Amino acid sequence: MLVRNIGIYGEMMIQEVIETKLSDFFKPLHLQVLNESYMHNVPDGSESHFKVVIVSEKFAGQRLIGRHRQVNQVLADELANHIHALSIHVYTLEEWNKQNQIAPDSPMCLGGSK
Repeated sequence: MLVRNIGIYGEMMIQEVIETKLSDFFKPLHLQVLNESYMHNVPDGSESHFKVVIVSEKFAGQRLIGRHRQVNQVLADELANHIHALSIHVYTLEEWNKQNQIAPDSPMCLGGSK
């Protein structure tokens, strides 16, 4: 499935759009965008379930809910039109290092079978 953002990004895959938007806004020290659609009851090749891990100093002094709101704002169009689920893991560099630079694994889908 392709996302059409003609005039801003040209024609890109949803994962690429997510990566570009998050990179542009957060200027992350670390960014990981994982398409986890294969873990769910969706057709092969789907781009509907994503996990993002962002390490940015823009999160310093912010509560977790505020960080998540920022990510949701940046990806508002994708969430409204293309993404079914988004797992968000946001850290400052200090928090990321305390996590040993590892984000939690996502659980397998429990809703239906392929």
